[in-house]
Amino acid sequence: MIRFEAVSVQYADALEPVLRAVNLDIDEGELALVVGATGSGKTTLLRCVNGLVPHFSGGTLSGRVLVDGRDTRTHRPRDLADIVGIVGQNPTAAFVTDTVEEELAYGLETLGLAGDVMRKRVEETLDLMGLADLRARALRTLSGGQAQRVAIGGVLAAHPRVLVLDEPTSALDPVAAEEVLAALTRLVHDLGLTVLLAEHRLERVVQYADRVVTVVDGLVTDDDPRRAMATAPVAPPVVALGRLAGWEPLPLSVREARRHAEPLRRRLADAGANPYVHQRERERRRQRDEVADEVTPLPVAPAPTPALRAERLVVDRGQRLVLRRLALTVRPGEVVALMGRNGAGKSTLLAAAAGQLPVREGVLLSDGLVPADLRPRELVQHVGLVPQDPGLLLYADSVAAECRSGDADMSVPSGTVRALLRELAPDVQDGTHPRDLSEGQRLALALSIVLAGEPPLVLLDEPTRGLDYGAKARLVHTLRALAVDGRAVLLATHDVELVADVADRVALLAEGEIVADGPTVDVLGGSPAFAPQVAKVMHPQPWLNVADLAAALEAS
Repeated sequence: MIRFEAVSVQYADALEPVLRAVNLDIDEGELALVVGATGSGKTTLLRCVNGLVPHFSGGTLSGRVLVDGRDTRTHRPRDLADIVGIVGQNPTAAFVTDTVEEELAYGLETLGLAGDVMRKRVEETLDLMGLADLRARALRTLSGGQAQRVAIGGVLAAHPRVLVLDEPTSALDPVAAEEVLAALTRLVHDLGLTVLLAEHRLERVVQYADRVVTVVDGLVTDDDPRRAMATAPVAPPVVALGRLAGWEPLPLSVREARRHAEPLRRRLADAGANPYVHQRERERRRQRDEVADEVTPLPVAPAPTPALRAERLVVDRGQRLVLRRLALTVRPGEVVALMGRNGAGKSTLLAAAAGQLPVREGVLLSDGLVPADLRPRELVQHVGLVPQDPGLLLYADSVAAECRSGDADMSVPSGTVRALLRELAPDVQDGTHPRDLSEGQRLALALSIVLAGEPPLVLLDEPTRGLDYGAKARLVHTLRALAVDGRAVLLATHDVELVADVADRVALLAEGEIVADGPTVDVLGGSPAFAPQVAKVMHPQPWLNVADLAAALEAS
């Protein structure tokens, strides 16, 4: 169905090719998972399939790409629209209508389908993607996850034979991600849909894949998922746990891992290993606690002013009530994860805390001040927000210019933003235009600008979208350093593995209210929806991540 024959791609300003002599065959009815580091060339590989490379992106393509026998060199994207559907990393960029139902129908109109056929397909897609309750909603009022489902639905409604998805679950809550992937798998198995899917959250996808395509510095290889994960430099937690415990065959899903896990749980129980002890020990290391004797009384310091205080908070978006008498406190030195299903109000709370939305009722203080009353130059000294779309903070024509502008905006010494970016994304070049960066690299640049101002309260909205495991590890290190420095971090995320690694507390949001607020191990440990992979495998023992398990096994 898809064939790459000695395909190389080089952009005009690049010193090296993005893809090098790629030979790859994807058969009809296969789900191929594309993995690789941020900026490795995954998106370029995907865009070759429908002709966006080179017809839209420019650059030079050598070799050829065949899709159902059509050569993308001679067939432009519009000539492939009847067989190839594509959803990019930023799905809202492709929206052209006003409401959900209209957006699902738009692609069908461009294909010239009859009205009764369009009506039937729209209804089927609304049910398939769980969008029936949102059919009349304005697209601008959707959460990031809801918008992602609409974008995927708009492509599926056209019944393509090939579906190309770039980070399709990055903004979805865990339950919605499972539903979308289950729907795609059903279409692959039952209707022979061919799916080429790039995703950094391997823990969500790898068990569904028929093949894993790995991109490293423009070189592409493919293998069976189990063999690929056995030697991969980075792997999802369930695979890392299988490697640690020496399980054969290597598990790719929680269900497979649980079949091996009983002896491990028994060994830890017999050794008296306590997950809470290892959580506290990790927390003490994170805070660089030098106190040798925990019993020694310490001087009692006055309680610091909360970095964020919300009481009886009510916030609207347009005519829609989003936050309902919400109460939440975030203290200096804390990393708090804000979780909940798509549309629960997480982004609304962050936007209000950053002074971008008015408060209808209640109290909302950021660093002890009312954020909506502060001028922008004052606001950035107290609170910094990185939104879901980091491109909203970027407007210069090069990375170097963005860094210089960030230094000036934050009134910090020249080179401050660039130094932070070097820690988060060491491979980003000064002369690159921000729009040519990968999603993860854009996030790193925006985060560097915000952190340069050293705000006491840092707000992050889906900070791991587009980040590979290495970039995520650097982000975790940065967030821990912020907490050690006494700053507060509130991150809205669906990435349960990130939360297991870095969060002190989890606040669970539903229908605009906090329904649970407590230590990470307590809130996530027994949750069927939000538990990380290790917690599901080790249940009922409340372990959260492989690092804590490794430490316990070493101690035992």
